[in-house]
Amino acid sequence: MNHKVSIKDIAKIANVSIATVSNVINGTGRVSAETASKVNKVIRELQFVPSASARSLKDKNSHLIAVVVPFVEKGILQDNPFYWELVRGVENGARFHEVQVILLGIDEHEDFSFVKGRHLDGLIVVGVYEDSAAYAKILSLGVPCVFLDSYLSDPKLYQVDLDDEAGGYLGTKHLIGLGHRAIAVLTGKVEQGGVNDHRHQGYLRALQESGIPSLPELIFEVDSSAQGGYQAAQRISGCRQKISAVFAFSDISAMGLIRGLYDIGLRVPDDISVVGFDDIFYTQHMIPSLTTIRQDIVSKGQTAVNMLLDQINGTESPRRKVTIPVSLVVRQSTIPNKKI
Repeated sequence: MNHKVSIKDIAKIANVSIATVSNVINGTGRVSAETASKVNKVIRELQFVPSASARSLKDKNSHLIAVVVPFVEKGILQDNPFYWELVRGVENGARFHEVQVILLGIDEHEDFSFVKGRHLDGLIVVGVYEDSAAYAKILSLGVPCVFLDSYLSDPKLYQVDLDDEAGGYLGTKHLIGLGHRAIAVLTGKVEQGGVNDHRHQGYLRALQESGIPSLPELIFEVDSSAQGGYQAAQRISGCRQKISAVFAFSDISAMGLIRGLYDIGLRVPDDISVVGFDDIFYTQHMIPSLTTIRQDIVSKGQTAVNMLLDQINGTESPRRKVTIPVSLVVRQSTIPNKKI
């Protein structure tokens, strides 16, 4: 056929009515097994795909959801593979339900008109703060929603969080176990009760357990980006404390840091050990490969989309809050402190 296959073509070739084809596609009406088999055979042969708009008219859903990331600086979504892996997990979970996924970065002043404009069925919101205007606007939309990495106090909300405090603790304890004492951290933006705050609390707990004082000059609040990590290298080399290790609260900033240290003549791990956080795909292929705190990013996305689809379909989710565990992955970027 030299034209786009339609439901009329299927009906003509299968020698059935258009209504019968529609019933087979949508699983409605009374169609014999023999007829359904014949229609499905023609559908497969012609590689017919029902249009999303036709489905939307039938069930009043757009079959479109959005992963929304508030407060991101321009370019960070495109530059950070963390979000690519997260969306991959969401898409893996959504594909079986014929739902499409879009990724959107927004700022504090977004009016969220895109939700109605695109007839979105639901939102997965990453890293929103409870006292932000964006949070209030999202709740006012009245659409199904799941919050990731947000630590919100309302128990009625659907949330997927990471054990960030444990991650901050594990990374710091690893460095302490290697004999490091002057351990700097690249925190990203720290909001009270947020992801980076929890990771910072884990860092502080590990220091306290080992009797190591926490020093303000070892805390570097930089953008969670490759550029932020790169720019931190100069500050770290010039710190009056002789820093022997750095714990970056994201892999992407750790990658930028390692490049920045290299450009000023410092080698990882010989001069400075580095730990990242997330275990994105690239970290095992770097030179040196990156020691990091692993979270299952794809599983996080799949969990979130399943909770969202349950809401969209009117099914009660068994849990309103899920916490994803973390683990330490030791690679080449950390070695024992040579200065002790």
